[in-house]
Parts: sequence; structure tokens; C-alpha cells
Amino acid sequence: MEDIKKLIRKNYLQYASYVILDRAIPHVIDGLKPVQRRILHTLNTIDDGKFQKVANVVGQTMAYHPHGDASINDALVNMANKRYLFDRQGNFGNLFTGDHAAAARYIETRLSPLARDTLFNKDLTSFIPSYDGRKLEPTCLPAKIPLALLLGAEGIALGMSTRIFPHNFTETLEAEISVLEGKEFSIIPDFQSAGIMDASQYDKGNGKIKLRARITIIDEKTLVIEDICYGTTTESLIRSIDDAAKKGKIRIEGISDYTSEKVEIEIKLPRGQYAKNILPQLYAFTDCEVSISPQCIVIKDQYPWETNVEEILRFHVDKLKEYLKAELEIEKERTEQKIFEKTLEQIFIENRLYKKIENVTTYEKIATTIDASFKPYHSELSHEPTNEDFERLLAIPIRRISKFDIEKNQNDIGNYTKKLVGIEKSLKNIKKYTIKYLKDLIKKYGHDFPRRTKVEEFHDIARRAIATRKVRVYFDQEHGFIGTKVSSDIYFDCTDLDKVLLMYQDGTYSVMNIPEKYYVRHHDDDARVVYVSPADKKTIIRTIYRDLKTNYCYAKAFIIKQFILERRYNYIPDGTSLELITTKSGTRVDIRFKPKTRQKVSKIILDLDSVAIKSVSTRGTRIASKEVKKVKKIESVKKSKEIPQEPQKSNE
Repeated sequence: MEDIKKLIRKNYLQYASYVILDRAIPHVIDGLKPVQRRILHTLNTIDDGKFQKVANVVGQTMAYHPHGDASINDALVNMANKRYLFDRQGNFGNLFTGDHAAAARYIETRLSPLARDTLFNKDLTSFIPSYDGRKLEPTCLPAKIPLALLLGAEGIALGMSTRIFPHNFTETLEAEISVLEGKEFSIIPDFQSAGIMDASQYDKGNGKIKLRARITIIDEKTLVIEDICYGTTTESLIRSIDDAAKKGKIRIEGISDYTSEKVEIEIKLPRGQYAKNILPQLYAFTDCEVSISPQCIVIKDQYPWETNVEEILRFHVDKLKEYLKAELEIEKERTEQKIFEKTLEQIFIENRLYKKIENVTTYEKIATTIDASFKPYHSELSHEPTNEDFERLLAIPIRRISKFDIEKNQNDIGNYTKKLVGIEKSLKNIKKYTIKYLKDLIKKYGHDFPRRTKVEEFHDIARRAIATRKVRVYFDQEHGFIGTKVSSDIYFDCTDLDKVLLMYQDGTYSVMNIPEKYYVRHHDDDARVVYVSPADKKTIIRTIYRDLKTNYCYAKAFIIKQFILERRYNYIPDGTSLELITTKSGTRVDIRFKPKTRQKVSKIILDLDSVAIKSVSTRGTRIASKEVKKVKKIESVKKSKEIPQEPQKSNE
């Protein structure tokens, strides 16, 4: 058992280390996970300037990636949709709706000009054998742009996760220039989904940001969502709005999604709701506003590094200077070699040194003769020629020697010398050269990547205050109208998220949204409203009703908890008539029976609080097996200008 524990512990640690280093967490140097790096390396290897089928790219990347084609295809589509490194052709899915890309055989891609300019240099790249040893793959690409910050990254490993938000191209490179110049700087995220962002608590990538959808008011009854928050889709946003409406947090009449290349979600509002008032509710109760937090973890020196975006940026500036200096030194060496070769060739042809080997019969003597011939000219060369240099001279065809243009050759040497001076100047001031390099990148590519997310600072929304905003609903008994735009002395107060409960004399009830002006009175007296209030799902309603066949009375207490808007329900059975309805506790009722022979009890006093609370659809409790003559409340009711909650008459 102890051996098994040791084996499990050892294997688990190896697996955890593998997932962290080789799958889930990006490297700080190039900002890439291994699968992303392998895709880019494959594309660079097969790049001919033309579009490649994604299926072909995926297949060739499998030579480097041991985890199957699905993960390669998903990673490629994800990177292609981030704009920076790939040109796309075909359906790569919809970032806004969450629709998937077409099959890999139908879509095409290639490296973007930015990727070709900034990611690849074989002279600066170290390689290791691939998983099966057949090929070599790069350990890191010599990226001259901070991809970890531009692309962003998300990954979950064992015991840790990373979430780096994408940033704007121009702003990030300008921040690197500020680092080189020793100036203060700050960078904040920029999302393809656009929207509005409050980054006041971003804290260099260790805090949080708040995002809002961009909502335009078309008219007082119509809003259009034109940008969504990062991490959401139009589908998830609409679902959150529907959920909020079902919970009574907001009131909408309808919602339509017209999204294609741009987000367009139209929201229609019902009576009593206005666009300017519902905006705070959308931000408070739906995914029109989200709060997200980053987690900056990258791989550095084969270990996870918990850091922030500014440290990543400073690290990359140092790597960029290192890469540019190495490229300059390589270019300097090549330029010096070109000058040497041109000078050597000119000396060889101009001074007719080739004539001295015309009669030499052995190769050893040829090399010795040429070496001796060049000794007087060593002072004109940067270093002594080698046998390889002599081999190159001997390979010059006679035609080229006869047509050798000394003036052109000297111009070439002059151009190379001028270039060498420029390289040496740049090497002496590598900081200035790096700043110029970054400014050139901004000038060349900055216009392709404008900021999409608008930056604002918005105040917290008091959800409780929104939910309890007062609305006054009026009831005109004389003309039979109810609503917020009705003129009457009778009213009740509720919140604008409440529903209105209407109970009718005919024993039915319905629930509706708060109207501006709605007609509720009918010519038929039995259809008039006898009780109206907010549908709060907690008020106890007590009634007494009479069976029209037997003249027996029944008492009933209930709470209306479930309903479908504007649908009629019965709260007393068919074939009965309402005698009394009240919501007041402590109500007592004087019930008089019709006099009959040998009937000893002529009346009873009923305390309605004693009636058991049941479902609204349940039949009431029979008060007595006697015909009822009259039902009358005993307690005195204080008059009020609020809506009456009692019927206006009782049958005698």
C-alpha cells in the first residue's frame, strides 16, 4: 500500500507539472500555450503567402502536438478570431452569438503580415525534438510584441488557473515606449465585444473591472443593445433578461435578436414602462452589466509566475531589446562578411591574381599560390582570407571576371559600409532603436486595431432602491379605469416591478402588469372589480360566498401565489355568488339565517381569522347547513381614499 501511495504521488506530480507547463498556462516570453506555438510554427513552415485549408494546418500540426485534432482546431479558430496573427477566409463562427465555426475543411487561414514581421527568426529560436522525435519544434518564439497581453489567455491547470484580459495594440506598444523612456504608464483591457468598461479597480491586472452592454434608446418604448459584455453572448444575455422578467425584476413586452455581423437586440416595453427608467434595471438584474476579475499567471523559467500586466510588459521590453540587439549583431556580422567578400573579389579580379594560378597543376599549389598572392593586400581586408574564401573565388566563372564592373562593386561596398555604420550606431543606442521599432509598428499596424471598448467610470447601482421604486396606481370607480395615468382620488402605492391583482364580483380574478390606463369596468354588474391591489403573493384574502342552489354559505381563505398574466381564474366555484371579500385581519361577520319552523339558531358570528388558509382553487368550508338570508360585517370600517377592498353590497 505504501508503494502504491508513492507511485500515485509521483505520477500525480508529474501530471500536474505537465498540465501547467505544457498545456494550460502561456509562456511569458511569447505569450503562447504549446498548442498555439505549434500551430504558428506549422503555418510559418508551410507559408507561401496563400490561404491554407484549416484541415491541412491541423493535420500538419499533429506532427508536433500529441493531443488530437480537436484541440488544435479549437485553438486555431480561437486565435484567428482575435485578429492579430491570422488572416481568415470562411465562417470562423460568430463571437457575439456563440455560433461555432464551419468544419475545418471549409475554412482557410494564413499568417497575417503582423505575425510574419514580429514572431519568427530562426537565428533567435531554440528547438527541441517533437513528442515522437521526428521533427524539431520551437521552445519559444522570439515574439517582438507582447502576445500575452494582446491576445489575453485563459487556462485551468491543476491547482491554478490564469485569466489575462486582451489589451489594445497601440496602447500596449505605447506603454512599452513609456517604459523605455522612463515615463509613467498604465494599460487597461480592450475587448472585441466592445461595450463600456469601468477599469478604475483594475489594479494592474490583479483587481476587477465592470463591463456594460452599450444600449441605445430608440424611443420611450424601445431600446436596442448594440454591444455586449466580454464573456457573454447574445443568447446568454437574452436568457438573463428573460430570467429577470420571470422573476419580476424587470418588465418587458418582447425581445428580438437581429444580430449578424453586429449586435442588435431590440427590447420592447409594455404600458407603464419607459426606456430611461428600465436602463438601471437592465444593468442591475441582467448580464447587461458584469464584473470580472483577472488572474495573471504565466510560465517563466519553467515555473509558474504570479504577476501583473505591468511586470509582464517590463519583462517583454527587456526581451525585445535583447532580440533587436541580437538581430543587429547578426546583421552586422553578415554585412561585414559582405564587405569582406566584395573587397576580396575586387582585389582578386582587379589585380589579376587569377593569372598566377593558370599554370599551377595541383590543388595544393593553387591554394598556396592564392594565399601568397593576397598577403600584400591583407591591410585592405577586415581579416585574413581562409581556404573557404579561396574556394569561393575559384568558383567565379570566366564570364563574370571578364565583365566585372569595378565601379558597381565599389558602390556596393560603399552601401554596405553605410549600412554597417547605421547598425553600429543602433547598437550603441539600443534603447532609441527599440523605441523607433515600436513606433514603426504602431504606424504600420495601429490603424488596423482601434480601441473597441469605451472607457467610463460608472456608479454602483443600488438594486434594492431600484426594486422598491414607488409607483402610484389610481382607480377611477365611476368610469372604470385603472393605471398610472388615471385621474382619481382612489389609489394604492407599489413598486414598478409589481403586478396588479384584479378580483371581480363574478368570482374570477386576473393579474396584469401595471398599466398606464386600462378599462376594467363592464356594463354587467357582476363583472365589476371588488378588490384590487399589488399581486404580492403573500396577502391573505378571505371570502364568503353563497351556493345559488342551496342558499348555503361557505367561508374561504387563500393566497394567490401562481398565475399567468392577463388570464382569468376562478377564486369561488361556478354557480355561487360573492357575499364578502376582505384582507383585513380580525374581521367578524354576522350571518343571519332564513327563519324556518323549529329552527332554534337564527344567526351566528363568524371570525374569519379562524378559517383555514387553503389553495385558491380549493372549495370553501360550509358555515352551516342552513339557508342564509343576510351577511354583514360587524366591525366598523374606517373610510379611506385608498381603493376599497370590500364589495359594495351584499345580497339580502
